[in-house]
Amino acid sequence: MTRLPPVPYEEWDAEALRPLTGGRRVPPSNALGLLVRHPALARAFLTFNTHLLARNTLPEKTRELAILRVAWRRRCRYEWAQHVLIGRRVGVTEEELAQVRAGTGTLVNRAVDELDSDFGLSDATYDELAKELDERQLLDFVFTVGAYGTLAMAFNTFGLELDPGLDDGGF
Repeated sequence: MTRLPPVPYEEWDAEALRPLTGGRRVPPSNALGLLVRHPALARAFLTFNTHLLARNTLPEKTRELAILRVAWRRRCRYEWAQHVLIGRRVGVTEEELAQVRAGTGTLVNRAVDELDSDFGLSDATYDELAKELDERQLLDFVFTVGAYGTLAMAFNTFGLELDPGLDDGGF
């Protein structure tokens, strides 16, 4: 049930979206339509989120696997569907999607699960992650998990529907 519908595309505040779009026209998206309901919040969040998507120091596949695990744990259909598409473009396989769904033994799944459940990482998981990622990547990993947890919370709370034509990616 949609509680807060997206602003119709024709009514979008282009300035609110500028941190993401740079002034370019972007296709309709229910997520952006929801954010533009609060232009100041949209500008602030999209500045941060643009870093996470476009300037993140994590390998793209690692970033997408982390986001997908957050989406799965938080039962966020919209986030899952969007990031299955992105994940497939950066090489996420069906086997990896199955591991994300099951929460099985990958370091990324374990790290996301700990951050989401315990709001931190155990020493063992941190040490293992620090062998794979440098300091900036560790920061980007934690902030990516946190930001997409926040988005999942918002999308679920406001009942964000999938964009027209978007498949739920096996959710």
